[in-house]
Amino acid sequence: MKMLRYVIAAAAVAVTLAAGSGASTAATPQQEKQQEKMKACNADATAKSLKGDERKAYMSSCLSNKPAAAAEPAKPLTAQQDKMKKCNADAAGKSGEDRKAFMASCLKG
Repeated sequence: MKMLRYVIAAAAVAVTLAAGSGASTAATPQQEKQQEKMKACNADATAKSLKGDERKAYMSSCLSNKPAAAAEPAKPLTAQQDKMKKCNADAAGKSGEDRKAFMASCLKG
């Protein structure tokens, strides 16, 4: 009699585990959203060539519950930011002291 109870209990556990494992393979919409966010953050970190602690900090910030950066409206550049962007693009072929001198003179006007 004890053996029969043991077999029935073991069978019930096996059926429960088998049924539960099939249901857990489908991702919920929330899990899918988080996976997409992880893919986007990872792609951004790779595009920015982040490594080590910088990458960890970026990923942590990106994956936090803050709204995605793409959802925020783009702020227009200030005159100084626009000037910096143009000078930086013009200085693409320069390096070291040459670049530093070029940037200084370009930003002065």
